[in-house]
Amino acid sequence: MLRKTSILCAIFLFAFILAISANALEISAEHAILIECDSGDIVFQKNAFEKAPMASTTKIMTAVVAIENGKLDKIITIPKEAVGIEGSSIYLKEGERLTLYELLCALLLESANDAATAIAIEIGGSIDGFAQLMNEKAYELGLFSTHFTNPHGLDDSEHYTSARDLASLSRYAMKIPQFYEIVSSTKKTIPHQDDSYRILINHNKLLKSYLGAIGVKTGFTKKSGRCLVSCAERDGVQLIAVTLDAPNDWKDHKRLLDYGFEQYESIPLAQAGDYTISLSCINGQKNEVICSNLDALCVTLKKGDSSRLSAVFESERFVFAPIKQGERVGKIVYYLDEKEIASLDICALESIKTIKYKKSIFERIFG
Repeated sequence: MLRKTSILCAIFLFAFILAISANALEISAEHAILIECDSGDIVFQKNAFEKAPMASTTKIMTAVVAIENGKLDKIITIPKEAVGIEGSSIYLKEGERLTLYELLCALLLESANDAATAIAIEIGGSIDGFAQLMNEKAYELGLFSTHFTNPHGLDDSEHYTSARDLASLSRYAMKIPQFYEIVSSTKKTIPHQDDSYRILINHNKLLKSYLGAIGVKTGFTKKSGRCLVSCAERDGVQLIAVTLDAPNDWKDHKRLLDYGFEQYESIPLAQAGDYTISLSCINGQKNEVICSNLDALCVTLKKGDSSRLSAVFESERFVFAPIKQGERVGKIVYYLDEKEIASLDICALESIKTIKYKKSIFERIFG
């Protein structure tokens, strides 16, 4: 009887804790997710695996495909098919010439549908051809609840994603330096055909209103509702939040990001040179080689988890000459309980040449 009572108490306590968490993260979005970027762990989710329209957050994939398949300094002549596209626009004119980089700035800051169309035709040969490239990239990244039919996100029943997929895509995109540089900018200036300039203003209000915000993309259609992907970094912790169909998306994201930063911290595991190890060297001009870690390493963990960390040095018992300075000879592997979470290369600090032996009389006669 006592055991049953204890189990019931534990169940009620667990339910109470969940209720507190739910109230603390009450958000307006129909679909939402918060992930920690280092591990990809889901910190919070609400209907995150359900398919939904994505509006202009589509342009995250448009930019990824363009950057990976095009040259940023290539000059693109705007085709007539890109002129007068419905929705957000920078009012491109047929025959106007802009670089791919400039079009990407218009795409990601002003959410320009005409820029998206021009990019798609240049990279994919057509809207359909570019959509195929987008879907191939989605498959490569394991985004199996996602399908694209266009580069801009205008409504289409076969154009959809999930909050989870969009977070995974954004995590990948933010590792691309050119993408990161553009989406973290509040303003850009690009040429206009009449020798003046267009000033592009980033629609992402969080860049100015939320400490540590560094991206990513807004979106809206009547069908999709308000869509938003945000990324923020504080003290080495990077988070991505996604909301789809969120009437109060700016407030949702501040709540989600605040919650994530309360849960996680960046832990320095090693500074460069923290580990110094001597390994026996066979056939070398020296009998041992001194090795160390050349790089520093930090990991992001839930607060309090650092006490469960352990580290193991993995290498062969000895190495064979020749050895080049900087050559990897082993690694330090870090575990959280029994799960491997990071590793750090151990490299030779010096070069060691092979000993050149002279043949003995025996070797000359019988060798």
